[in-house]
Amino acid sequence: MKIKVNSALVAAPLAFLYKMLAKTIRFEVDGLENVTKVLDSNKTVIIAVWHDELLTLSTYGYAQKLPYVTIASDSNDGQIITEVLVRIGYKVARGSSSRGGLKAMLGMTRIMKKEGRIGIITVDGPKGPRHKLKQGILAIAQRTDSLIIPMRGYLENPIVFNKSWDKFQLPKPFGRCKVFMGEPIRVTEQKLTPELLKIEADKVEEILLNLGSGYK
Repeated sequence: MKIKVNSALVAAPLAFLYKMLAKTIRFEVDGLENVTKVLDSNKTVIIAVWHDELLTLSTYGYAQKLPYVTIASDSNDGQIITEVLVRIGYKVARGSSSRGGLKAMLGMTRIMKKEGRIGIITVDGPKGPRHKLKQGILAIAQRTDSLIIPMRGYLENPIVFNKSWDKFQLPKPFGRCKVFMGEPIRVTEQKLTPELLKIEADKVEEILLNLGSGYK
């Protein structure tokens, strides 16, 4: 028998713990001007991150009060995640790669345009393969005329869940994190045929993989 969890009761303490954790992490950031320049020019921004670094980089966004909008799945787990994110100041479009993906993409696009929020997407999520870029971010960027900012976070001595598909990283309280924000990437204005999608995806994937790689 499947037990239904009250998402509101779960989300409230999780959001509290998230906020407490975010306040303890000591961030050192390289390339923040790449985001601020784009925002100052009134262009919209989508930040591309790997799934295993999501918690780390979202805590940085919370600490800096960045106005994020993201996507969460239509599942029960997605409802809990959505309620946590809303409590920490995010806007959320619901949907997933397997169902409701188009709805989520259009919802995120609408919020970005209307409210000037920064999109943030786990480009190898929700189920991998690890560090292989999915192409949805390219369609959203082209549709919204947004620039893509690749972003990486290198934690000092993280907790790593080696049995998870992405080797998810959990920051430790009072730990350090080096954050890298890359140069803005503009998606081609040409029609995104399958061949062109692969070229663009490979380009963004390579940049993201190499961003800050010499740090460790």
